[in-house]
Amino acid sequence: MNPMSDATTDDSDGGDFDPRQAAALLDSTTQQTRRRLQPAQPWLLVIRAILVLVVFGAVWLSVRGQHPYQHPTAGVIPVVIAFGVLNLVATLAVARRATTGVSGKSRLRPAESAVVAGIWVGVFAIMGVMAAAGVSQAIVYGLYPVTAPLIAAGLAWAGIMAARANRRACGTGLAVAVVGAVGAFAGPAGVWAVAGVGLCAVLLASAAVIVRGQRRSVVRP
Repeated sequence: MNPMSDATTDDSDGGDFDPRQAAALLDSTTQQTRRRLQPAQPWLLVIRAILVLVVFGAVWLSVRGQHPYQHPTAGVIPVVIAFGVLNLVATLAVARRATTGVSGKSRLRPAESAVVAGIWVGVFAIMGVMAAAGVSQAIVYGLYPVTAPLIAAGLAWAGIMAARANRRACGTGLAVAVVGAVGAFAGPAGVWAVAGVGLCAVLLASAAVIVRGQRRSVVRP
């Protein structure tokens, strides 16, 4: 058999890999990898947006008729706990999948994680001190537990992301802080509604920005 004839036949059957096909395959693989390594998955942000609206809305419904304001009723406590557990499980699961075998900017440094955790612990430790000191319930169980975490955590996250030159995540942190600041003017009952709607809007906007960026990167020449 003539080896030259075999080579020609193989070429005609697609034995050679077109450079354009190789480029397309590389681009497709790159986009899939970026999506898997994206710390904030759009679908997770949408789920969080819905959950936060439901949870904060439930609290608002339980306190809107209180005159004077006392605190959220016991009926919403299981909802709040369920939200916290689901949010934590989803965050850990996605973070573990996204950062497996990855280092650098895709993963929070220990010091950054400690700062974020310290803020949340500190905020609620101060809340306990305020309650023990006899501070008004409208502040301890209304304004403070909503506005303080959003402002403190939002600004901290914005600072961390600014240091990483991540403008999108930095903007999200600032937006969360703004929601907390605006809520401070809504009163102890209204702050729950403002926070629920505001956070829902921030999360949905963040998801939309990520999806738009992914589509742009896919269609660019």
